[in-house]
Amino acid sequence: CLTPHPGRLRRLDPPRRGEGGAFQRLIERIRADGPLPIDTYMDACLHDPEGGYYAARPNLGEHGDFITAPHVSQMFGELLGLWVVEVWTRLGGPNRLRLVELGPGDGTLMSDALRAARIAPAFAAAVELVLVETSAPLRARQAQALAGHAPRWLSRIENLDGDVPTVLLANEFLDCLPIRQAVRGRDGWRERRVGLDRAGGLAFVAGERVGGPDAPLGAVLECSPRLAEVGASIGALVARTGGAALAIDYGRAEPGLGDTLQAVRGHAKERPLANPGEADLTAHVDFPTFLAAAKNAGAQVEIVTQGAFLRRLGIEDRAAALARANPDEGERVDRQLDRLIGPDQMGTLFKVGTSTAPGLDPP
Repeated sequence: CLTPHPGRLRRLDPPRRGEGGAFQRLIERIRADGPLPIDTYMDACLHDPEGGYYAARPNLGEHGDFITAPHVSQMFGELLGLWVVEVWTRLGGPNRLRLVELGPGDGTLMSDALRAARIAPAFAAAVELVLVETSAPLRARQAQALAGHAPRWLSRIENLDGDVPTVLLANEFLDCLPIRQAVRGRDGWRERRVGLDRAGGLAFVAGERVGGPDAPLGAVLECSPRLAEVGASIGALVARTGGAALAIDYGRAEPGLGDTLQAVRGHAKERPLANPGEADLTAHVDFPTFLAAAKNAGAQVEIVTQGAFLRRLGIEDRAAALARANPDEGERVDRQLDRLIGPDQMGTLFKVGTSTAPGLDPP
């Protein structure tokens, strides 16, 4: 996605195991191999076998590092569960349906979705649950939350095989896929890399020249080959199986420039280079690239804001029903509703990208 100019960017080996945690191994690696591309740095910080954030210390929820929509309110997962049931119904109610979640976190979303899906007993009998997860600590939490649903786990979406009708959910999964960055300088675009400063600490440094569009000095260009790969895999999957997929995340609906790499720890943002392996690293999702890859692989695609999507599914009616059933919780339900659909909360920043098989319009 960043065209080298001139020459080719060197591929680097996976993170080395060693003593001293993720930070020290990064320092040693940079000293040995030179500055790292941003995507290599993100992979090491998140998935280093010994010190990566998701491999060693994922900390989700209200008392963790960050909160996602399923933790805001049960309404989110419930409505997605009903969306899945409606897709299954439009597929003719097959007696086998593969329900896949990418990055299931602690299992809250899927637990809420399957509870709501009990409205259709035949669906519950048909569903086969597959969770795509690489983190051992999170797999353990998912197994506990979904013990009654016999889940099985895969490490990559590409490992899904067969032509079983499939519905896929991915909530705040795409933002963790590694990105690359380039910065527009006086001599053109140069890839941004992670190197060392004079004191031996981590610092952003300029790498090789790459191609890029006309832009002001200091502009930042982001791209993600892995995001395009996942989009193509999802598009091919739903086209092949006759299914549908939802990807929900914060990101852009139109192409654009800007530095969106961020680290979050203890519900606060911090510098991405400050504490490698100790914080969650994410970037805004480039939905145009993701959905273009899905479309090129054979899927129909659509994008709307999270607020519009949840309103279409009836979240305001669901909130009113919850408030009637629990009068003392009315104000809390209203706050949850605003957090999910308010234009100054998650309602506009978060987008919903839908991929469906040709001829299957999304509910």
